[in-house]
Amino acid sequence: MKKISRRSFLAAAGVSAATLALTACGGSGNSTAASSAAASTAPAGDAAAAASDPKVTLVYAEVNPLDTIVGQTGSHFKEKVEELTGGSVVIDVQASGVLGSENDVLDAILGGSTSIDISRISAFALTSYGCNKSKLLSIPFTFENRAHFWNFANSELAPEFLNEPQELGLPVRGIFYGEEGFRHFFTVKPVSGIADFKGLKLRVSNDPVMNGMVEGLGANPTVVSFGELYSALQTGVVDGAEQPIANYKSNAFPEVANNLILDGHTLGAVQAVITDNAWNKLTENQQAAVMEAAADTQAFNADLSETAENKVLDELKSSGCNVVDVPDKTPWQEACAKVISENTSDQAELYQKLLDMKA
Repeated sequence: MKKISRRSFLAAAGVSAATLALTACGGSGNSTAASSAAASTAPAGDAAAAASDPKVTLVYAEVNPLDTIVGQTGSHFKEKVEELTGGSVVIDVQASGVLGSENDVLDAILGGSTSIDISRISAFALTSYGCNKSKLLSIPFTFENRAHFWNFANSELAPEFLNEPQELGLPVRGIFYGEEGFRHFFTVKPVSGIADFKGLKLRVSNDPVMNGMVEGLGANPTVVSFGELYSALQTGVVDGAEQPIANYKSNAFPEVANNLILDGHTLGAVQAVITDNAWNKLTENQQAAVMEAAADTQAFNADLSETAENKVLDELKSSGCNVVDVPDKTPWQEACAKVISENTSDQAELYQKLLDMKA
């Protein structure tokens, strides 16, 4: 099927009546809490009985390498699904962006492609397709720390966010949350603070929130696809970009931009979505097993992320990366005040609920 753009898709699809959505209810480092949350939303099937069901293979798209936090999260999900279904459901993880960028993948599956069944995406990636609640998860300096995010992800509010695509009639549904650490800027030339960002060309993926944040810092947002970012840094097309620490290292960005400033502007919240087409291939027992695996994976991610990130940061410092701490984030928050206000005013009450979940 021909791939359609996000704008074309939304124009064609419109907004339909809300459909029955089924999601995992968030998680934390406490696997019992995650399992309990999933139990409240899982289908009335028997995960243990799934072994005798017809075999199904589902393709899972991941833009980052398998050794990243999100790559390991995808591998864990694969292992748990196959374990819980006795092999009747096989997850084929296609990592390192071989199936395209997040936007490429979402354009394809929302346009009707059946070649990809599950995708790990940034939690706010569906904003471009009309999911405005998801946008709130990308607002700079929303989450004070990891505990703040996991308070949200393990709350009764989390399914409301995961269910939003179904409410809009989009043919995907969220199944679990995760995170890959706070996102930080990295640059080709050394920077020591916010003042050094004035005039820099910083890579963005053309997200309105990201564009506004970069402009607030006095820099110039420059659209570059993730797959072309390394060469863009190498050739001077851009002067810097931003990523979670683990992704920064795994994608070899220190080779071309060896300056990392720990501003922590947003938490790298992620989620996994499964297409309706793939969901409907599964028996009730297999669906139950997938949701049980999703809850387990969410807890796995919560346990993994901080430990893995700290290990990578130590490795970067040891290898000679110029890592700059930001003890006072007040100037950064003030620089982002406009983009925060512009992108939360229409959902002020919901956004305040997020803020109030701080640890």
